Amino acid sequence: MSPAVRPCTRVRREAAAIREAVRAAPRRTVVTECVLAGLVLLCSLAPVPLIPPAHPVTAALLGVWAALLVPARRMYPALTVLGCVPVIAGDNVWAMVVVPCVVWSAVRRIAPVRRAWAVIGASSAGAVLMSIAAQSFSGLPTMPYLVAGAGVAALFLLLPALSGMLLGHRRPLTGLLRERNAYLEQTRFLTDEAARMEERARIAAEMHDLLGHRIGLISVHAGALQLAAERQAPPLASQAELLRITAGTAMDELRGILGVLRHHSGEDSGERGSREDLSALVADSRNAGADAELHWNATGPTDADARTRQAVHRVTREGLTNALKHASGAPVRVTFQDEGDTVAVAVVNDAPPVPCPPGDGNRSGLVGLQERISLLGGALHAGPRPEGGFVLSARIPVRPDSAPVYAISSGQVSGGAGSRPPLSAEVLTWPRLLGGGCAALLVLLPTIGGTIALLIMAALH
Repeated sequence: MSPAVRPCTRVRREAAAIREAVRAAPRRTVVTECVLAGLVLLCSLAPVPLIPPAHPVTAALLGVWAALLVPARRMYPALTVLGCVPVIAGDNVWAMVVVPCVVWSAVRRIAPVRRAWAVIGASSAGAVLMSIAAQSFSGLPTMPYLVAGAGVAALFLLLPALSGMLLGHRRPLTGLLRERNAYLEQTRFLTDEAARMEERARIAAEMHDLLGHRIGLISVHAGALQLAAERQAPPLASQAELLRITAGTAMDELRGILGVLRHHSGEDSGERGSREDLSALVADSRNAGADAELHWNATGPTDADARTRQAVHRVTREGLTNALKHASGAPVRVTFQDEGDTVAVAVVNDAPPVPCPPGDGNRSGLVGLQERISLLGGALHAGPRPEGGFVLSARIPVRPDSAPVYAISSGQVSGGAGSRPPLSAEVLTWPRLLGGGCAALLVLLPTIGGTIALLIMAALH
């Protein structure tokens, strides 16, 4: 390949890389860069007709060049800083005002620091030399002019670059502080979770020692009562047997609750809410003297979530218990309906043959059901029927979106109960903001003052 072809090939490759970078960049970034470049072009060229410079064509070209430097600072930061040299040495004051902003943004992207200092030194020396070369066309430059050129290079190149380097050095420190904060939040969440597990284990142990012992005694005495009733009062034997079975069921449910407290998700509800489970509940109600029946409207086994099956079991049990308590002797129908994305369960009882006095219940069972089903995203209805009787029905999603209340949160750390939300970025970087940020701002103060003075002089001229 000839030497003349190599630069053309490199230019084509760079152009293709620029096109790909523009296509891959977010649309918001592209629009922002285009707007900034347009504003720079407008600010650089608009004052030219109002205050004609000595060389209008050169001033216009410098304005266009300054506008091109704005998007170039992202892909070619080092070349952008070097490209600011002609603008500094030129006679377009309005384009020169943009140089500190471009240098400040470009130097932050140059790594390592040694390379950034090399680029800054080369740019400052180039700005002074080019200013001397431009002045030499009208005669040898005087010492004040040399000092002014060096001051302009320092104000518009050196100080903005130093400020950008300070802020660029602050960026990785900010990332480290955020990682440290995330680590501390994760540690706090794990500590809170361990404390909750310990407290749950303590509660489970107390429940097992106290309630388990009492329920065990009830079951033993109920068994003895059943044996005595079979010998001395056979008509009461079935009631004694029901008391013994109920005590055993309460003991099993207590073990299930203890499993939840000890292992979070250890609640064994795989057999709850199935057809066999609801049939067993209906059979228990029949043994207690109720006229209960089950209508199962599902083509096959329901692949519902364990929490949904547990809620179906609780609704059915609560409805049958209320029917036995408040509508003794009335027919009770338990209906289960598989509706695809949701399941519906209803316990309906007719009006009792003999009006029953108002019960002494406090509706705590219905309140607990309402809370449980609301957490699953379902709906519960409980109330009297127009034709007499009572209905308790619920419609529950097959796959609830909400996580169980006892599960460990798998989201962000801030979602864990007992954990405070992560601190904001301003609080995280407050020490560095006082150090690096304020230092960078102080370094820019001479540049801002020099820019304002330069604009005032250009306007007065």
